[in-house]
Amino acid sequence: MTVAEFQIRSGGPADLAAIAAIERASFGDPWSPAALLQELTPSPLRLPLVAFRGAEVVGYLMAWRSADQLHILNLAVSPAWRRCGVGARLLQAALAEAASCELAEVTLEVRPGNAAALALYGSFGFRSVGVRQGYYADTGEDALILTRALQD
Repeated sequence: MTVAEFQIRSGGPADLAAIAAIERASFGDPWSPAALLQELTPSPLRLPLVAFRGAEVVGYLMAWRSADQLHILNLAVSPAWRRCGVGARLLQAALAEAASCELAEVTLEVRPGNAAALALYGSFGFRSVGVRQGYYADTGEDALILTRALQD
């Protein structure tokens, strides 16, 4: 499978079942379908993106626009499509959207032990700026706060 085999578009309520399945396959403490649906409901503050191949959703990214920031809430890829560039393309699309809205920076939280995510974010110029103590409810694990400037 190659990067050319999929595309990125805005997500919507019709994508809920596919996104919920990816969420459950990706996280020990997955978001509820109701929470995911809220993020997929059109709003000028939300940025839901999906990667798809034909009719199959293979990954998604959820973010909020807030003041001069884009805050990435969640990024997940179907297990069959991991390490195929899906996450990078979703992140690239989110950064492009943030830049087109003239936002100043992008932020997110990530588990310190998530080496794949840290490598992905690092390759896009994100840097650690702090720690949120006990951030993850399922384990009580801290989260690293990562940020990337968009404007000079």
